[in-house]
Amino acid sequence: MSVIVTFGEIMARITTEGYYTFRQSLPGRVTLCFAGAEANVAASVSLLGGSSRYVTALPDNDISEACLGNLRNLGIDESCVIRKDKGRLGIYFVQTGADQRPSKVIYDRDGSSFSMTEGSEYDWDRVFQGATVLHVSGITPAVSRTAAEAQLMCMRKAKERGLMVSFDCNFRSKLWNWEPGTPKEELAGRVIREMMKYVDILFAARLDAETLLGLDIDCPESCSRIDAQPYIAEAISRKYPSVKLLLTTMRESISATYNKWGAAMYDIEDGMQYVSPCLGGKYEPYEITSIVDRIGAGDSFAAGILFALTDRELSKDKQSVIDFATASSCLCHSIEQDVNYVSRADVIALMHSGGHGTVTR
Repeated sequence: MSVIVTFGEIMARITTEGYYTFRQSLPGRVTLCFAGAEANVAASVSLLGGSSRYVTALPDNDISEACLGNLRNLGIDESCVIRKDKGRLGIYFVQTGADQRPSKVIYDRDGSSFSMTEGSEYDWDRVFQGATVLHVSGITPAVSRTAAEAQLMCMRKAKERGLMVSFDCNFRSKLWNWEPGTPKEELAGRVIREMMKYVDILFAARLDAETLLGLDIDCPESCSRIDAQPYIAEAISRKYPSVKLLLTTMRESISATYNKWGAAMYDIEDGMQYVSPCLGGKYEPYEITSIVDRIGAGDSFAAGILFALTDRELSKDKQSVIDFATASSCLCHSIEQDVNYVSRADVIALMHSGGHGTVTR
């Protein structure tokens, strides 16, 4: 079985109870779990039945051991995680939104062990042993200059070994603070454009393409996200010819707890677009009317794509690939915390259900 490697920072996620705000909850009871975009992808791949390896750096203490134990329990290979005698575990705080009140995230990541770990400290030969895919995101280089340089090295080392590289733009406006005086979008664009020469699979929307990748998209402003995707793909192919697949999620937020959800995939090599869900030849998004937790949904989508592309049966048909990933990420909205605790069979069942959850007896 091919190994999917992910590289990035894992943190302690601290969440208020129910729909309480921070000021309601603190001091008081909260829930702690371990999460981070790339760790979420590794976990979802493993739970779907794939093989994943997660690479990061953690402080050498008991909290990190608990974190590593959690990764092992999820079936993730954490043997390449570095333990450090300096720094700390990053944290992020979440209060869950409801109706017209959105969810809120507060980061506390400065001085983490991961943010201070040089790329040369990782054993890349061991990291990529038996691997076919590397997945990274735009969150990691936003953490620190050192983390950005480490990810660039990681991507280069992966390509040198013939791996397929997957990149999720994942711009986070609350990060990208490590070069004072430089606007965040400008810093992110400069760093991400340098990484793009190594990318085969890209997760990006029109705004990412324009602000981060520096592309001029030659289509009307009124274009829907589906209609705009071929234009985005054309612009990407001209400037970043290594990119073979473009993935775009399509979320319509009616409220914090009611979203419409779908996705599109454009095969740049074949010039073909695939949308999901697609019923009777028409795009009809999933209607998620009672969201439990939407954090991690994008990561579950990325994991679904990578798993399906490496699955013997699903990889035979591109429509099956995008259908699987979209259904998987739809289910993620029904699960508390970041990790998508669903199996391959759960996702297949939704794909064949016509978009409705029914009791399994």
